[in-house]
Amino acid sequence: MRLSPLCLALPLLAACAQPPRAVTAPSPPPPTPAPASQVQAEGPEREEDEYSRYELLDPESAQFHILFEVTAIEPGATFYFNPIRKGSVASGESVLDRATSRPLPFEVVSGEEARASGLPEADVTMDYIRIHLPRPVPQEDGVRLLIEKTYKDPQSYTRKGSDGIVFSRTLGIRRNAIVLPAGYELTACNAPAQVLTEPDGRFAVSFVHTGPVAFPLVIEARRRALAGATSAPGDERLSERAHQDREIVYFLQPPETHAFDLYHDYTESRPGVSRYLNVVRPGSTASAPSARNLDTGEALRVERLRGAEVPKSGLGHDEDEEEIAPDAEVVVAHFDPVPAGGSVRIRIAETYTDPKGYRLEGDELVFDRTFGHPRNAVVLPAGWFLTASSIPAMVSETADGRIRLDFVNPRPDEIAVLIRGRRRGSAAG
Repeated sequence: MRLSPLCLALPLLAACAQPPRAVTAPSPPPPTPAPASQVQAEGPEREEDEYSRYELLDPESAQFHILFEVTAIEPGATFYFNPIRKGSVASGESVLDRATSRPLPFEVVSGEEARASGLPEADVTMDYIRIHLPRPVPQEDGVRLLIEKTYKDPQSYTRKGSDGIVFSRTLGIRRNAIVLPAGYELTACNAPAQVLTEPDGRFAVSFVHTGPVAFPLVIEARRRALAGATSAPGDERLSERAHQDREIVYFLQPPETHAFDLYHDYTESRPGVSRYLNVVRPGSTASAPSARNLDTGEALRVERLRGAEVPKSGLGHDEDEEEIAPDAEVVVAHFDPVPAGGSVRIRIAETYTDPKGYRLEGDELVFDRTFGHPRNAVVLPAGWFLTASSIPAMVSETADGRIRLDFVNPRPDEIAVLIRGRRRGSAAG
């Protein structure tokens, strides 16, 4: 979801801070500008959950392969338009429906053609990939896409000296990964980022940008003398945080009730899996659970069980089964088995009651909860305003006048969120 955010305070990992100066000399070329469609949305909201992966190819080619994940969300839309950035020459385009892994038809059109066929704000000086969606976008749901293409762009991807490279590009997408060519080590990056080792030994630089404008990313690397080791699996801290797409939104009811509605969106891509287990946090109780398939809008069957009642899946890779306490409260959502190469995105909705974590102290609302996933949001009750937040957040106002805080944590740890608020019109307000 794209908001017009305001930073509350110094952001996590300095992600909202001014980008640091270049750390090496001579200075790299200025980053290529992002397309206007990435910098400022001029029409209705058309996409969400964007993630880009750039795989740098042979430096002599000035080429990089892009895998772009996106969800088209404009209700009723039958096309999705992906811009081809000025200064880049595109080749090898392909598009998949991420739910089924089936290829989708597309064509490259001019900006004028894009305007005439569903994108009135299209830049007439640019070309677009016009994708035929497999179905009209459902109301309040979406169509998930994987767009692949190779760009040749010597302004963005250049040599530095005899053994160095520079990738310098302004990125309007919030979640990104840049994979270095085989045989290169990272020497500089101007954004706080994870550095991970791919299974084939290449290094990936992954980051989440939380600022309000496109980020002028600069990455430098150098050919290394020795071959790199392959990644060692098993440490969850080394999973790519930017690519995790679970999102949780809390809608606080009046604090006297200790209750809040919430939904969390989750993508399941393991072949054969046909259920999602949501273990209710100790100290909370859940009621009114529901679930739906966000790819189709289909309502899903849900049931409430105790941990000891949850049957084994028999698939051998349901890691949650071994972690569930026998007396834990579990909400189970059932869906069709995930096909090989495909995935399903589901939304679980519930009402939680937590007298300890959500309460009224005098005339002040208190919401005190730890968040472990990268993206979480909290919406205050109607008629309440924000007085404090312990963790930096993006603040916005919803269409119905409620205050929303969006928390983005790019680190593989929990954040302890403490929010306070007061009723509008109160003596203290």
